[in-house]
Amino acid sequence: MKTLLAAALGTALAFASSLHAAATVGQPAPAFTLTDTKGTTHSLADFAGKTVVLEWFNHECPFVKKHYGAGNMQRQQAAATGKGVVWLTINSSAPGKQGHVNAEQANAILGEWKASPTAFLLDHDGTVGQAYGAKTTPHMYVIDGEGVLRYNGAIDSNPSADPADIPGATQYVEAALGDLAANRAVARGTTQPYGCSVKY
Repeated sequence: MKTLLAAALGTALAFASSLHAAATVGQPAPAFTLTDTKGTTHSLADFAGKTVVLEWFNHECPFVKKHYGAGNMQRQQAAATGKGVVWLTINSSAPGKQGHVNAEQANAILGEWKASPTAFLLDHDGTVGQAYGAKTTPHMYVIDGEGVLRYNGAIDSNPSADPADIPGATQYVEAALGDLAANRAVARGTTQPYGCSVKY
């Protein structure tokens, strides 16, 4: 009986751990399918052959406001998509939690902030966020054209909420995209993400 109980407990703990395990750099990125704010369904497999950026988002988070208020996130979105990169902004805030938005609210924010991702995806049950181990907003991921995760971490090297710190920071996502575009290995594939916790 004790053996069965221990086995069951071990399985439950392993399952719980897997729900919160971060996606691994160098391994295939977790597959997903989500609907965007315009009602279109997107799967990671749809973008085979293209570099994909995932950006976790909460418009009420001071760290997200830092990068959008200074225009840093919009600049990077425009530069990346202009070179054929797919940029997917993802909201995993659960209903009733900080940062939760419906499609209409999200589109209004995108317009007000002049953001230009390829799509804004709604992950209200947190399935995709948990699959990737997304911890913060923003939390950034870069996936190569073969579907392999090449970057997981912060947008830049300065974990503050002050926009004045952006110019002196190393822009990790831009650096990763530059490495992939030049057919180089990503020099820094993992960094510590910073920001507000994802409100699952």
